[in-house]
Amino acid sequence: MRTRSLGPSFRWLWAAFAVSAYGSGLGFGALSIVAIEVCGAGSAEVAALSSAGLAMGALLAVPLGPWMEFRAKRPVMITMDMVRFGALASIPLAYWLGALSFTQLLVVSVVAAAAKIAFTAASGAYLKTIVPADGLVVASSRFESTTWSATIIGPPAGGAAIGLLGPVITVVCDAVSYLLSALGILAIREPERAPSPRSVQTRRWSDLAEGWRYILGHDTLRWFFFNTVLVNALIMATEPLLSVLMLAHLGFPVWQYGLAFAVPCIGGLIGSRLARRVASRYGEGRVLRVFGVLRACWSVGLAFIQPGLAGLLIVMVTEFGLIVCMSIFNPVFAAYRLNNTGAGRQARVLASWSITSSATIAATTMVWGLLAQLTGPRAAIALAAVLLVGTSFLLPARARVCARAEVSRSSSPAPDRSPAP
Repeated sequence: MRTRSLGPSFRWLWAAFAVSAYGSGLGFGALSIVAIEVCGAGSAEVAALSSAGLAMGALLAVPLGPWMEFRAKRPVMITMDMVRFGALASIPLAYWLGALSFTQLLVVSVVAAAAKIAFTAASGAYLKTIVPADGLVVASSRFESTTWSATIIGPPAGGAAIGLLGPVITVVCDAVSYLLSALGILAIREPERAPSPRSVQTRRWSDLAEGWRYILGHDTLRWFFFNTVLVNALIMATEPLLSVLMLAHLGFPVWQYGLAFAVPCIGGLIGSRLARRVASRYGEGRVLRVFGVLRACWSVGLAFIQPGLAGLLIVMVTEFGLIVCMSIFNPVFAAYRLNNTGAGRQARVLASWSITSSATIAATTMVWGLLAQLTGPRAAIALAAVLLVGTSFLLPARARVCARAEVSRSSSPAPDRSPAP
């Protein structure tokens, strides 16, 4: 399916996503760099900056799911982009005024994390109203490929920019990217259907848990929920441990460390381009089962890293295989989740999913950091790899791909252009 068939609204949404993705790529790790170079933060403070941002951001995002559900999604997306623009833009301003502090960086990290969760939930719900159900895998694949291309290009370019122009330049670029993203979403001309009068009734406290209630009550989504949350948390928890193992224990030069993780990202482009074809040929259910298992097996190789070229190749091959499998699984699963979520619950389900994932990543990263202090980074990485393999048993035996009609009958009416979910 060509991009044109997805419509002009999708093209604007994709362009906005691309701008912010490349901005985030340029600004990858920027807050940590600023904390170290400007505020003199140590390793504990840098870890707290990352973990607290995820955990507190997830907590602040809890009431945003019900708030977004019964509102037009485009204004929410624009607002969240502007919130992130304002928060990040405050950093270079304070830096140039000589007033930047670690506390400000912590606040910005929390606000940006909460806004990201809200934006992701709103954009996912909005995507379903502008793209046909059979085009969601294509749309999700394009987002996935954009993410990986930004990951390949952004961090090296950002590192060079910091070396030439100072520690806050990539923060400026990241902030501007959210402003441009907001303008791109604002440029969408297709009107968005307003919520029905029944939908804008007074919210109850029970609405806060509706997303989790729906997920846990669904016969397949709940197992994908447990699986994806744990897989993401265990993978993310080992990233800082890999940096310690490779740089401090095994003596890899910094450029080799960067190369080890930059080159495998090409696998993300390959996998995301293959996702639609693989799903069309073998079916969504089989793709989710097979690649859901495969993506959990590659990390075992990271426990066997050795110094020198052999160790570098182990990392690159392992990461390449992992990323290819993830980039095939992720867009197919994103489409499956949207197609199996009722139209009146999409924002709450996506928000609940993101909140749980962020909180779990924060908690797991802290626990694995402590574990690495006690056992060493290699042993902690090996344990995470074994647990990752075990997450395969949480995948449902059969992905209920025929649930679209059932969802459409049981949910509130979708906007005019939205197909039956």
